Parts: sequence; C-alpha cells; structure tokens
Amino acid sequence: MQVVSVGRAPLGVDEVVRVARGGARVVLDAAARDRVVASRTVIDALAVDPQPHYGVSTGFGALATTFIAPDERTRLQRSLIRSHAAGTGPEVEREVVRALMLLRIQTLATGRTGVRESTLDAYLAVLNAGITPVVHEYGSLGCSGDLAPLAHCALVLMGEGRVRDADGEPREAADALAAAGIAPVELAEKEGLALVNGTDGMLGMLALALHDLATLLATADVAAAMSTEALLGTDAAWAADLVALRPQAGQQAAAANLVATMAGSTIRESHRGPEHTVVQDAYSLRCAPQVHGAARDTWSHAAQVAERELAAAIDNPVVTADGRVESNGNFHGAPVGYVLDFLAIAVADVASMSERRTDRLLDPKRSHGLPAFLADDAGVDSGLMIAQYTAAGLVSELKRLAVPASVDSIPSSAMQEDHVSMGWHAARKLRRGIDALAAVLGVEVLSAARALDLRAPLAPAPATAAVVARLREQVAGPGPDRFLAPEIEVATALVRDGAVRAAAESATGPLH
Repeated sequence: MQVVSVGRAPLGVDEVVRVARGGARVVLDAAARDRVVASRTVIDALAVDPQPHYGVSTGFGALATTFIAPDERTRLQRSLIRSHAAGTGPEVEREVVRALMLLRIQTLATGRTGVRESTLDAYLAVLNAGITPVVHEYGSLGCSGDLAPLAHCALVLMGEGRVRDADGEPREAADALAAAGIAPVELAEKEGLALVNGTDGMLGMLALALHDLATLLATADVAAAMSTEALLGTDAAWAADLVALRPQAGQQAAAANLVATMAGSTIRESHRGPEHTVVQDAYSLRCAPQVHGAARDTWSHAAQVAERELAAAIDNPVVTADGRVESNGNFHGAPVGYVLDFLAIAVADVASMSERRTDRLLDPKRSHGLPAFLADDAGVDSGLMIAQYTAAGLVSELKRLAVPASVDSIPSSAMQEDHVSMGWHAARKLRRGIDALAAVLGVEVLSAARALDLRAPLAPAPATAAVVARLREQVAGPGPDRFLAPEIEVATALVRDGAVRAAAESATGPLH
C-alpha cells in the first residue's frame, strides 16, 4: 500500500490525490510528534492562567470576551463542535472529505495548533480506517475557514454524527469507531478550534482540480488538433516562431501540443498547396493556443497558490515558534477562493471554444465537404446534431458557474465575521465545471473522430489516428443513428481518465 508522510514537509498535489482517491495510508513523521507535544505544553500553561486567552479559556467568535471556567471547558469544546456541525444539503464526495481530513492532519502536525498528540493520532486512525464523515454541501462561508465541514469531521472524532465506512455503507460514528478499535476523543482546551479553523475543504478541492485539469487541458489540445485536421484546417498559425512573438508560456506549450498531434497527417498534406484558397481558419481553430495557453497560465498561477497553501499552518489562535499564542486572520479563504474562480473562468472558455469546433464539424456550410451533422443519411438520420445541443447546454451552464463566488460576502457571527471568502462555494462550482468540461471535450472527440473517419481514404496523423482507434474500441464508427447517450458517456470517460491524452502520446511522446 502507498504511504504518505505528514509533518515532515509540505504535501504535494499528487500526495493529496493519492490519499483522497487512492486510499494511501498516512503516517506521522517522528519530528512532528515533538512539535505537537511542545505546542501542547504552551496551551496547558495558558489553561491554568487566570487571564483569559481566546479559544483556551473564552468563548468563540462574537463570544470571545466570555470567560469560561476550567470545569466548563470540556463542555465548551464539545459544544463548539456540535453547534458548528450545522451543514445541510447533499453529501460531499468521499474524495473531498478525505482530502479535507488529510490537510487538517497536516496542519495539526505542524505544531502550531496546540492539539494533543493523542487527538492527532485518533484523527489519523479515522482517516486510515477508511471512515468518512458525512459532510454536507452547504455550511461553509470560507471564513473562519471551512467551519461546518471540518466540524462534521471533528464530531465523528468525538464518536458522534454519521459516517460512511470503508465499504461506503452509512453508519453511526460511534459504531464505526468501535468496529475500527478507535476510542472517541474528549476534546481539551483549544482543540475544538484547532479542528475547525482551516481552509482545508476548499484547498483539498483545489488540489483535486489541479490534478484533473492537468489532463483536461492537454486533452483539449488533442481535441482541437483532431477537429482542425478534420475541418481541413492549417497548422501554420501554430508555428513556433509565430507563437514566440507573444512570449506567453502556456500559449507556447499548447501550440507545441497541437503541432505534435497533427504531425504526419495525410489529411493535412492534401490541402497544403497554393491552389487551396483558405487563408485563415476560424478563431476556434487558429486561436486555440491562445485560449488553451491562457487557461494553462491560469492553472500555473493556481498551482503556485496551492503550493504555498499546502505549506501553511492555518489556525486561530496559532502557537508561534517562540511560544506565543496569537490571534490572526490566516483562515480567510481569499487566496484560495480567487484562484478557484479564476480556474472556473478558464474552464468555461476552453469548453466554449471546444463547442464551437464541434458545431463547425456538423455544419455542411463550414465543414469543407463533410455530411450534414456527420449523419449517414442526412434527413433520415440526425447524426450528431443533438450531441452539439448537449455540449451547448453544458457551456451555457459553465458560463453561469464562471460567475465568481469570491466577490460575494455575507456577514456572520453578529458582524464579528463581517467579510467572508465564499471559497468553499467557489470550489464546489469548479468541481461541477470540470465535469462539464470533460463532457464537452468528450463530444468534440466523438465528433472529430467520426469526421476523421469520413475523410477516408485520407489518413489522419498518427496521434489522432491513435485516439480514433482507442475510441473505436468502445464506440462504433460512422453509420445509421444509434442510441447516442452511452457513446457520449464513453467519450467523456476517456477524456476524464486520461485515455485520450495517453492515446495521442503513444505517437507524440509526452505532451505539455
């Protein structure tokens, strides 16, 4: 089994994915234990101080000025978690909850939160047992972090609430913990805050999104190359010296992918001579490197933000290296929320351009000799007409999902928390956007593959031919109308799991 170590160094996106999706086991670095014990010593000292200290001997949020007597502090922590576990709506996906738990564990392991070693070990045990707290869609405003989602996880640590076990079956938390041999935790001073004050939900979803988009953006280049080739378009506008006139790194990477994917195409060579009068292709073909490249650069910026966030220790108050316990605002989700929204904009635009290429493939006035809607017997057959409708509907939805969540704010906690990030909401809509982008690209690949088949006897490029061949393992070629929805699902799955990219790379080598 794969193992991911926490507390030694910042986690990487790949490690988050291995735990969230792959079920990798998580272990705590030995040096992290020393830091956790040291920071807990600081909290224990403050717990017996007659002066109030936020989160140790006071209430929370707008109740920060309320002093809590020592004999009430265990109840205070328990009440905090119960009251904050207030989510509602559909269950959040297992991979998101596991990512959230991993990132909270990583922060606890920094020795900046003041939790006890035993509490951290219990959290690790829950994650490694495959116990997934039931977390709901709504409840986080992204400040102070993802309170409600994290509280639902902390509630399970206390032996309360609902979970799904390693088999995905719903169970009471107490039963699941007992079956795994994990004793419920009775939280001590400061621990309730340490378990809920973080941006781990939105950051976990950002990490998963970055992983998925790395595949989808390369696949968008493959799809664009397939469509351009099938539409008798030119690769001349993607030449390296032309693209270099605008020194945008993402644009150059996308153009290189497009050129490599179309290389060696007999279809392309068939219309290269001076007798062919098409001077410029439509923007959805010619400007693919510019749009796909801008999306790549947005991805790169988001990856830099994620890398810094994955190195962060977010809590309030926080135990500093010199033993101070200080309030701060690092739990505000703006840095993560912004890039989640930036990515949603890029996703919508890449999908929009893809849908335009699909539409062009189906229109006999613009497809340079392809049959209407790529139908076998246009009129009797509708071909892929409604597949474009599906893509168009998804693109319309993506435009709505691209409206930023992070520009919104709604005051909470009696105006103490008077500006919030909405980063969790930005992450939720980006996840829907990524699913939609995969489907839009799936429709384009499905359409372009049929169009390339219809260009026979001219042969496509080795890379695009490999994609067509991979699709044909599960989806038949041109012919009379068939039940289309399953074919769209297959194409979407091949896009999403990287099979389309891998097929192209079997001829091109690694794509950017």
